[in-house]
Amino acid sequence: MTRQIRVLVADDEKNLRELLIRELARKGHEVDGAADGAEALARLRETAYDVLVLDMKMPRLEGIELLRELQTFPEHPQVIVTTGFAEVPTAVEAMKLGAYDYLTKPAKLEELELLIRKAAEKGRLIRENVALRTRLDGGEPFAGILTRSPKMQEILRVIDRVAPTDSAVLILGESGTGKELVARAIHERSARAARAFVPIHCGALPGGVLESELFGHERGAFTGAVATKPGLIELADGGTLFLDEIGEMEPDSQVKLLRVLEAGAFFRVGATRSRSVDVRLVTATNRDLAEAMRAGQFRQDLYFRINTIAVHLPPLRERREDIALLALHFLEQSAAYGRKRLSPKAMACLEAYDWPGNVRELRHAIERAVILTQGEEIQPEDLLPDIQCGTPAAAPAPGSLEELERQHIISILRQVGGHRGKASALLGIDPKTLYRKILAYHITRDLHK
Repeated sequence: MTRQIRVLVADDEKNLRELLIRELARKGHEVDGAADGAEALARLRETAYDVLVLDMKMPRLEGIELLRELQTFPEHPQVIVTTGFAEVPTAVEAMKLGAYDYLTKPAKLEELELLIRKAAEKGRLIRENVALRTRLDGGEPFAGILTRSPKMQEILRVIDRVAPTDSAVLILGESGTGKELVARAIHERSARAARAFVPIHCGALPGGVLESELFGHERGAFTGAVATKPGLIELADGGTLFLDEIGEMEPDSQVKLLRVLEAGAFFRVGATRSRSVDVRLVTATNRDLAEAMRAGQFRQDLYFRINTIAVHLPPLRERREDIALLALHFLEQSAAYGRKRLSPKAMACLEAYDWPGNVRELRHAIERAVILTQGEEIQPEDLLPDIQCGTPAAAPAPGSLEELERQHIISILRQVGGHRGKASALLGIDPKTLYRKILAYHITRDLHK
Protein backbone atom coordinates (compact mmCIF):
# COMPACT_ATOMS: atom_id res chain seq x y z
CA MET A 1 0.00 0.00 0.00
CA THR A 2 1.29 3.47 -0.91
CA ARG A 3 0.93 5.71 2.11
CA GLN A 4 -0.97 8.98 1.81
CA ILE A 5 1.12 12.14 2.05
CA ARG A 6 0.48 13.62 5.49
CA VAL A 7 0.03 17.41 5.29
CA LEU A 8 -0.42 20.11 7.94
CA VAL A 9 -1.90 23.42 6.75
CA ALA A 10 -1.01 26.25 9.17
CA ASP A 11 -2.92 29.44 8.30
CA ASP A 12 -4.94 31.85 10.43
CA GLU A 13 -7.36 32.64 7.56
CA LYS A 14 -10.13 30.17 8.42
CA ASN A 15 -11.87 30.08 5.02
CA LEU A 16 -8.61 29.57 3.13
CA ARG A 17 -7.39 26.94 5.60
CA GLU A 18 -10.63 24.93 5.37
CA LEU A 19 -10.64 25.21 1.57
CA LEU A 20 -7.08 23.84 1.36
CA ILE A 21 -7.87 21.02 3.79
CA ARG A 22 -10.95 20.01 1.79
CA GLU A 23 -9.34 20.20 -1.66
CA LEU A 24 -6.08 18.52 -0.69
CA ALA A 25 -8.05 15.70 0.97
CA ARG A 26 -9.95 15.26 -2.30
CA LYS A 27 -6.57 14.80 -4.00
CA GLY A 28 -5.93 11.82 -1.73
CA HIS A 29 -3.78 13.41 0.99
CA GLU A 30 -4.26 13.13 4.77
CA VAL A 31 -4.65 16.75 5.90
CA ASP A 32 -4.87 18.53 9.27
CA GLY A 33 -5.19 22.23 9.98
CA ALA A 34 -3.78 24.68 12.56
CA ALA A 35 -5.16 28.17 13.18
CA ASP A 36 -1.90 29.71 14.42
CA GLY A 37 1.80 29.02 14.85
CA ALA A 38 1.56 27.73 18.42
CA GLU A 39 -1.14 25.20 17.49
CA ALA A 40 0.94 24.12 14.48
CA LEU A 41 4.01 23.58 16.67
CA ALA A 42 1.97 21.48 19.11
CA ARG A 43 0.66 19.30 16.27
CA LEU A 44 4.16 18.86 14.83
CA ARG A 45 5.39 17.63 18.20
CA GLU A 46 2.52 15.14 18.36
CA THR A 47 2.40 13.79 14.78
CA ALA A 48 4.96 13.13 12.04
CA TYR A 49 3.91 15.09 8.92
CA ASP A 50 5.52 14.84 5.50
CA VAL A 51 4.78 18.43 4.43
CA LEU A 52 3.92 21.64 6.28
CA VAL A 53 2.12 24.38 4.33
CA LEU A 54 3.05 27.41 6.43
CA ASP A 55 1.67 30.94 6.36
CA MET A 56 4.31 33.49 7.39
CA LYS A 57 1.99 35.90 9.24
CA MET A 58 0.14 34.20 12.08
CA PRO A 59 -0.78 35.09 15.68
CA ARG A 60 0.95 33.62 18.77
CA LEU A 61 3.94 32.32 16.79
CA GLU A 62 4.92 33.65 13.38
CA GLY A 63 5.93 31.34 10.57
CA ILE A 64 9.61 32.32 10.63
CA GLU A 65 9.80 31.55 14.38
CA LEU A 66 8.12 28.20 13.84
CA LEU A 67 10.75 27.39 11.18
CA ARG A 68 13.51 28.17 13.68
CA GLU A 69 11.85 25.83 16.21
CA LEU A 70 11.79 23.06 13.59
CA GLN A 71 15.60 23.19 13.37
CA THR A 72 15.69 21.52 16.81
CA PHE A 73 13.59 18.54 15.63
CA PRO A 74 15.56 15.34 14.85
CA GLU A 75 13.34 14.89 11.77
CA HIS A 76 10.88 17.48 10.51
CA PRO A 77 8.57 17.86 7.49
CA GLN A 78 9.43 19.63 4.26
CA VAL A 79 8.02 23.17 4.47
CA ILE A 80 6.18 25.12 1.76
CA VAL A 81 5.83 28.77 2.73
CA THR A 82 2.83 30.87 1.65
CA THR A 83 3.13 34.64 1.89
CA GLY A 84 1.86 37.94 0.50
CA PHE A 85 3.70 39.53 -2.45
CA ALA A 86 5.14 42.30 -0.26
CA GLU A 87 6.68 39.71 2.10
CA VAL A 88 8.88 37.90 -0.43
CA PRO A 89 12.12 38.84 1.47
CA THR A 90 10.68 36.95 4.49
CA ALA A 91 10.04 33.95 2.27
CA VAL A 92 13.66 34.08 1.07
CA GLU A 93 14.79 34.05 4.70
CA ALA A 94 12.55 31.02 5.21
CA MET A 95 14.35 29.26 2.35
CA LYS A 96 17.66 29.90 4.12
CA LEU A 97 16.16 28.16 7.19
CA GLY A 98 15.46 25.06 5.12
CA ALA A 99 12.01 25.65 3.60
CA TYR A 100 11.49 23.60 0.43
CA ASP A 101 9.84 26.40 -1.60
CA TYR A 102 7.44 29.34 -1.32
CA LEU A 103 4.27 30.53 -3.04
CA THR A 104 2.81 34.01 -3.05
CA LYS A 105 -0.92 34.36 -2.30
CA PRO A 106 -3.29 33.73 -3.93
CA ALA A 107 -1.66 30.47 -5.04
CA LYS A 108 -3.19 28.05 -7.53
CA LEU A 109 -4.28 24.79 -5.92
CA GLU A 110 -2.70 22.72 -8.73
CA GLU A 111 0.64 24.48 -8.19
CA LEU A 112 0.50 23.90 -4.42
CA GLU A 113 -0.47 20.24 -4.83
CA LEU A 114 2.42 19.62 -7.25
CA LEU A 115 4.85 21.25 -4.78
CA ILE A 116 3.48 19.06 -1.97
CA ARG A 117 4.17 15.90 -3.97
CA LYS A 118 7.70 17.05 -4.88
CA ALA A 119 8.46 18.08 -1.28
CA ALA A 120 7.24 14.72 0.08
CA GLU A 121 9.41 12.89 -2.46
CA LYS A 122 12.45 14.94 -1.43
CA GLY A 123 11.86 14.01 2.21
CA ARG A 124 11.64 10.32 1.30
CA LEU A 125 14.91 10.46 -0.67
CA ILE A 126 16.70 12.23 2.19
CA ARG A 127 15.65 9.47 4.62
CA GLU A 128 16.73 6.72 2.23
CA ASN A 129 20.14 8.37 1.66
CA VAL A 130 20.73 8.62 5.42
CA ALA A 131 19.96 4.92 5.78
CA LEU A 132 22.23 4.02 2.85
CA ARG A 133 25.14 6.05 4.28
CA THR A 134 24.67 4.34 7.64
CA ARG A 135 24.93 0.91 6.01
CA LEU A 136 27.95 1.90 3.89
CA ASP A 137 29.76 3.35 6.93
CA GLY A 138 30.41 -0.12 8.32
CA GLY A 139 27.15 -1.15 9.93
CA GLU A 140 27.22 -4.80 10.93
CA PRO A 141 25.78 -7.13 8.29
CA PHE A 142 22.45 -8.68 9.17
CA ALA A 143 22.02 -6.55 12.30
CA GLY A 144 24.94 -8.26 14.06
CA ILE A 145 23.85 -11.87 13.44
CA LEU A 146 26.98 -14.04 13.74
CA THR A 147 26.89 -17.58 12.37
CA ARG A 148 28.79 -20.39 10.67
CA SER A 149 25.75 -22.68 10.69
CA PRO A 150 24.42 -23.85 7.30
CA LYS A 151 20.89 -23.65 8.74
CA MET A 152 21.39 -20.01 9.74
CA GLN A 153 23.12 -19.20 6.44
CA GLU A 154 19.97 -20.37 4.65
CA ILE A 155 17.90 -18.09 6.92
CA LEU A 156 20.14 -15.14 6.00
CA ARG A 157 19.50 -15.90 2.33
CA VAL A 158 15.76 -15.89 3.03
CA ILE A 159 16.13 -12.52 4.80
CA ASP A 160 17.89 -11.13 1.72
CA ARG A 161 15.01 -12.22 -0.52
CA VAL A 162 12.20 -11.17 1.83
CA ALA A 163 13.52 -7.85 3.16
CA PRO A 164 12.95 -5.72 0.01
CA THR A 165 9.26 -6.73 -0.10
CA ASP A 166 6.42 -5.49 2.10
CA SER A 167 5.26 -9.02 2.97
CA ALA A 168 4.40 -9.84 6.58
CA VAL A 169 6.99 -12.10 8.22
CA LEU A 170 6.40 -14.49 11.13
CA ILE A 171 9.57 -15.52 13.00
CA LEU A 172 9.27 -18.80 14.91
CA GLY A 173 11.71 -20.12 17.46
CA GLU A 174 12.42 -20.85 21.10
CA SER A 175 13.08 -18.02 23.55
CA GLY A 176 16.57 -16.60 23.19
CA THR A 177 17.20 -17.70 19.59
CA GLY A 178 17.51 -14.12 18.28
CA LYS A 179 14.07 -13.39 16.84
CA GLU A 180 14.39 -9.62 17.35
CA LEU A 181 17.81 -9.62 15.65
CA VAL A 182 16.25 -11.24 12.59
CA ALA A 183 13.39 -8.72 12.63
CA ARG A 184 15.89 -5.84 12.75
CA ALA A 185 17.87 -7.40 9.89
CA ILE A 186 14.71 -7.54 7.76
CA HIS A 187 14.03 -3.86 8.53
CA GLU A 188 17.59 -2.68 7.92
CA ARG A 189 17.77 -4.38 4.52
CA SER A 190 14.40 -3.00 3.38
CA ALA A 191 13.39 0.24 1.67
CA ARG A 192 11.95 1.28 5.05
CA ALA A 193 15.33 1.30 6.80
CA ALA A 194 15.34 5.11 7.08
CA ARG A 195 12.12 5.04 9.10
CA ALA A 196 11.47 3.66 12.57
CA PHE A 197 11.82 0.07 13.74
CA VAL A 198 9.34 -0.16 16.63
CA PRO A 199 9.38 -3.32 18.80
CA ILE A 200 6.73 -4.20 21.39
CA HIS A 201 6.48 -7.28 23.62
CA CYS A 202 2.86 -8.43 23.50
CA GLY A 203 3.16 -10.67 26.56
CA ALA A 204 4.57 -7.99 28.84
CA LEU A 205 1.42 -5.80 28.94
CA PRO A 206 -2.25 -6.48 29.86
CA GLY A 207 -4.73 -6.10 26.98
CA GLY A 208 -5.97 -2.57 27.77
CA VAL A 209 -2.46 -1.22 28.30
CA LEU A 210 -1.23 -2.96 25.13
CA GLU A 211 -3.99 -1.31 23.06
CA SER A 212 -3.15 2.13 24.47
CA GLU A 213 0.53 1.52 23.64
CA LEU A 214 -0.27 0.26 20.13
CA PHE A 215 -2.94 2.76 19.11
CA GLY A 216 -2.25 5.73 21.40
CA HIS A 217 -4.94 7.73 23.16
CA GLU A 218 -6.56 11.13 23.23
CA ARG A 219 -6.41 13.41 26.23
CA GLY A 220 -9.14 12.44 28.71
CA ALA A 221 -9.80 9.06 27.04
CA PHE A 222 -9.48 7.38 30.45
CA THR A 223 -8.39 8.20 33.99
CA GLY A 224 -4.76 9.27 33.88
CA ALA A 225 -4.78 10.23 30.19
CA VAL A 226 -3.68 13.82 30.89
CA ALA A 227 -2.24 14.37 27.41
CA THR A 228 -2.63 13.06 23.89
CA LYS A 229 -0.19 10.25 23.17
CA PRO A 230 0.56 8.78 19.71
CA GLY A 231 0.68 4.98 19.62
CA LEU A 232 3.51 2.73 18.51
CA ILE A 233 1.70 1.88 15.26
CA GLU A 234 1.68 5.61 14.48
CA LEU A 235 5.36 5.95 15.37
CA ALA A 236 6.14 3.04 13.04
CA ASP A 237 4.37 4.72 10.10
CA GLY A 238 6.51 4.21 6.99
CA GLY A 239 8.73 1.78 8.92
CA THR A 240 8.49 -1.63 10.59
CA LEU A 241 6.34 -2.70 13.56
CA PHE A 242 7.75 -5.75 15.36
CA LEU A 243 5.26 -7.58 17.59
CA ASP A 244 7.29 -9.97 19.73
CA GLU A 245 5.51 -12.95 21.32
CA ILE A 246 2.31 -12.23 19.38
CA GLY A 247 1.01 -15.58 20.63
CA GLU A 248 0.54 -13.93 24.04
CA MET A 249 -1.83 -11.25 22.67
CA GLU A 250 -5.35 -11.37 24.15
CA PRO A 251 -8.25 -12.18 21.76
CA ASP A 252 -9.81 -8.68 21.92
CA SER A 253 -6.50 -7.09 20.98
CA GLN A 254 -6.08 -9.60 18.15
CA VAL A 255 -9.38 -8.43 16.61
CA LYS A 256 -8.33 -4.77 16.74
CA LEU A 257 -4.89 -5.51 15.28
CA LEU A 258 -6.48 -7.45 12.42
CA ARG A 259 -8.72 -4.45 11.59
CA VAL A 260 -5.67 -2.19 11.35
CA LEU A 261 -3.84 -4.64 9.10
CA GLU A 262 -6.84 -5.04 6.80
CA ALA A 263 -7.88 -1.35 6.63
CA GLY A 264 -4.51 0.41 7.00
CA ALA A 265 -6.23 2.75 9.48
CA PHE A 266 -6.90 2.89 13.21
CA PHE A 267 -8.44 5.01 15.95
CA ARG A 268 -6.56 6.26 18.96
CA VAL A 269 -8.30 5.25 22.20
CA GLY A 270 -11.01 7.86 22.76
CA ALA A 271 -10.72 9.34 19.24
CA THR A 272 -13.49 9.84 16.67
CA ARG A 273 -11.21 10.34 13.64
CA SER A 274 -9.35 7.48 12.02
CA ARG A 275 -5.67 7.76 11.08
CA SER A 276 -4.05 6.11 8.08
CA VAL A 277 -0.90 4.13 8.63
CA ASP A 278 1.57 2.25 6.42
CA VAL A 279 3.67 -0.25 8.37
CA ARG A 280 5.58 -3.39 7.50
CA LEU A 281 4.55 -6.02 10.06
CA VAL A 282 7.05 -8.51 11.46
CA THR A 283 5.90 -10.81 14.27
CA ALA A 284 7.53 -13.48 16.40
CA THR A 285 6.47 -16.19 18.81
CA ASN A 286 7.86 -19.18 20.68
CA ARG A 287 4.37 -20.72 20.92
CA ASP A 288 2.78 -23.32 18.67
CA LEU A 289 0.17 -21.08 17.01
CA ALA A 290 -1.56 -24.05 15.37
CA GLU A 291 -2.18 -25.49 18.84
CA ALA A 292 -3.23 -22.04 20.11
CA MET A 293 -5.79 -21.80 17.27
CA ARG A 294 -7.19 -25.24 18.11
CA ALA A 295 -7.52 -24.12 21.75
CA GLY A 296 -9.34 -20.93 20.67
CA GLN A 297 -6.53 -18.72 21.96
CA PHE A 298 -5.40 -17.33 18.59
CA ARG A 299 -7.51 -16.17 15.67
CA GLN A 300 -7.15 -18.12 12.45
CA ASP A 301 -7.73 -15.02 10.25
CA LEU A 302 -4.98 -13.11 12.05
CA TYR A 303 -2.65 -16.11 11.71
CA PHE A 304 -3.09 -16.17 7.93
CA ARG A 305 -2.60 -12.37 7.79
CA ILE A 306 0.76 -12.43 9.64
CA ASN A 307 2.10 -15.67 8.15
CA THR A 308 2.89 -14.66 4.56
CA ILE A 309 6.53 -15.68 5.09
CA ALA A 310 7.56 -17.91 8.01
CA VAL A 311 11.16 -18.02 9.24
CA HIS A 312 12.04 -20.89 11.61
CA LEU A 313 15.08 -20.17 13.82
CA PRO A 314 16.90 -23.29 15.00
CA PRO A 315 17.78 -23.59 18.71
CA LEU A 316 21.44 -23.24 19.61
CA ARG A 317 21.77 -27.00 20.28
CA GLU A 318 21.07 -27.53 16.54
CA ARG A 319 23.78 -25.08 15.46
CA ARG A 320 26.64 -26.07 17.76
CA GLU A 321 29.20 -24.75 15.27
CA ASP A 322 28.10 -21.26 16.37
CA ILE A 323 28.70 -21.76 20.10
CA ALA A 324 32.45 -20.98 20.03
CA LEU A 325 31.93 -18.05 17.63
CA LEU A 326 29.24 -16.52 19.85
CA ALA A 327 31.13 -17.23 23.08
CA LEU A 328 34.19 -15.32 21.81
CA HIS A 329 31.94 -12.48 20.65
CA PHE A 330 30.34 -12.22 24.10
CA LEU A 331 33.81 -12.29 25.72
CA GLU A 332 34.64 -9.16 23.71
CA GLN A 333 31.34 -7.55 24.67
CA SER A 334 32.07 -8.22 28.36
CA ALA A 335 35.64 -6.88 28.21
CA ALA A 336 34.62 -3.88 30.33
CA TYR A 337 34.53 -6.31 33.30
CA GLY A 338 38.03 -7.57 32.51
CA ARG A 339 39.91 -9.20 29.65
CA LYS A 340 39.43 -12.97 29.96
CA ARG A 341 39.94 -15.97 27.70
CA LEU A 342 38.25 -19.37 27.64
CA SER A 343 40.34 -22.44 28.42
CA PRO A 344 39.99 -25.34 25.95
CA LYS A 345 38.18 -27.39 28.64
CA ALA A 346 35.74 -24.56 29.36
CA MET A 347 35.04 -24.16 25.64
CA ALA A 348 34.43 -27.92 25.38
CA CYS A 349 31.89 -27.63 28.20
CA LEU A 350 30.11 -24.80 26.41
CA GLU A 351 29.94 -26.80 23.19
CA ALA A 352 28.63 -29.91 24.98
CA TYR A 353 25.81 -28.11 26.82
CA ASP A 354 22.29 -28.06 25.31
CA TRP A 355 21.50 -24.37 26.04
CA PRO A 356 17.73 -24.47 26.76
CA GLY A 357 17.83 -20.66 26.95
CA ASN A 358 19.70 -20.50 23.62
CA VAL A 359 21.87 -17.52 22.64
CA ARG A 360 20.50 -15.36 25.45
CA GLU A 361 21.54 -17.94 28.05
CA LEU A 362 25.01 -18.23 26.49
CA ARG A 363 25.49 -14.46 26.63
CA HIS A 364 24.53 -14.32 30.33
CA ALA A 365 26.75 -17.33 31.12
CA ILE A 366 29.80 -15.68 29.53
CA GLU A 367 29.14 -12.34 31.23
CA ARG A 368 28.79 -14.09 34.62
CA ALA A 369 32.02 -16.06 34.09
CA VAL A 370 33.96 -12.93 33.09
CA ILE A 371 32.80 -11.10 36.22
CA LEU A 372 33.41 -13.97 38.68
CA THR A 373 36.62 -15.54 37.28
CA GLN A 374 39.60 -14.32 39.31
CA GLY A 375 42.34 -15.35 36.87
CA GLU A 376 42.72 -14.44 33.22
CA GLU A 377 41.45 -17.80 31.94
CA ILE A 378 37.92 -19.11 32.44
CA GLN A 379 37.95 -22.74 33.64
CA PRO A 380 35.03 -25.23 33.76
CA GLU A 381 34.59 -24.62 37.48
CA ASP A 382 34.01 -20.89 36.76
CA LEU A 383 30.88 -21.78 34.77
CA LEU A 384 27.43 -22.46 36.19
CA PRO A 385 27.19 -26.03 37.56
CA ASP A 386 24.81 -27.14 34.80
CA ILE A 387 27.31 -26.11 32.13
CA GLN A 388 30.29 -27.87 33.70
CA CYS A 389 30.50 -30.57 31.04
CA GLY A 390 27.03 -31.93 31.68
CA THR A 391 27.18 -32.03 35.50
CA PRO A 392 23.61 -31.24 36.62
CA ALA A 393 23.02 -28.55 39.20
CA ALA A 394 21.96 -29.68 42.62
CA ALA A 395 18.18 -29.72 42.96
CA PRO A 396 16.65 -27.44 45.59
CA ALA A 397 16.49 -29.20 48.93
CA PRO A 398 13.07 -30.76 49.68
CA GLY A 399 11.01 -28.41 51.83
CA SER A 400 13.27 -25.42 51.12
CA LEU A 401 11.85 -22.06 50.04
CA GLU A 402 13.42 -22.59 46.61
CA GLU A 403 11.66 -25.94 46.13
CA LEU A 404 8.33 -24.49 47.32
CA GLU A 405 8.69 -21.62 44.83
CA ARG A 406 9.63 -24.07 42.06
CA GLN A 407 6.55 -26.23 42.68
CA HIS A 408 4.31 -23.14 42.86
CA ILE A 409 5.59 -21.90 39.47
CA ILE A 410 5.07 -25.37 37.92
CA SER A 411 1.51 -25.43 39.29
CA ILE A 412 0.67 -22.01 37.87
CA LEU A 413 2.22 -22.83 34.47
CA ARG A 414 0.20 -26.05 34.26
CA GLN A 415 -2.92 -24.11 35.26
CA VAL A 416 -2.53 -21.71 32.28
CA GLY A 417 -1.32 -24.31 29.78
CA GLY A 418 2.28 -23.06 29.83
CA HIS A 419 1.28 -19.48 28.88
CA ARG A 420 4.14 -17.44 30.40
CA GLY A 421 2.37 -14.08 30.06
CA LYS A 422 -0.63 -15.28 32.06
CA ALA A 423 1.59 -17.12 34.53
CA SER A 424 3.73 -14.04 35.23
CA ALA A 425 0.54 -11.99 35.78
CA LEU A 426 -0.84 -14.56 38.28
CA LEU A 427 2.53 -14.77 40.04
CA GLY A 428 2.84 -10.99 40.14
CA ILE A 429 6.31 -10.95 38.59
CA ASP A 430 7.83 -9.61 35.37
CA PRO A 431 7.85 -12.10 32.43
CA LYS A 432 11.65 -11.81 32.24
CA THR A 433 11.92 -12.72 35.95
CA LEU A 434 9.69 -15.74 35.35
CA TYR A 435 11.87 -16.80 32.41
CA ARG A 436 15.03 -16.61 34.58
CA LYS A 437 13.37 -18.71 37.31
CA ILE A 438 12.25 -21.32 34.74
CA LEU A 439 15.88 -21.63 33.64
CA ALA A 440 17.32 -21.57 37.16
CA TYR A 441 14.88 -24.21 38.50
CA HIS A 442 15.00 -26.34 35.31
CA ILE A 443 11.22 -26.23 35.21
CA THR A 444 10.80 -27.00 31.49
CA ARG A 445 11.90 -30.62 31.90
CA ASP A 446 9.25 -31.28 34.63
CA LEU A 447 6.39 -29.16 33.31
CA HIS A 448 4.64 -31.91 31.34
CA LYS A 449 5.20 -34.78 33.78
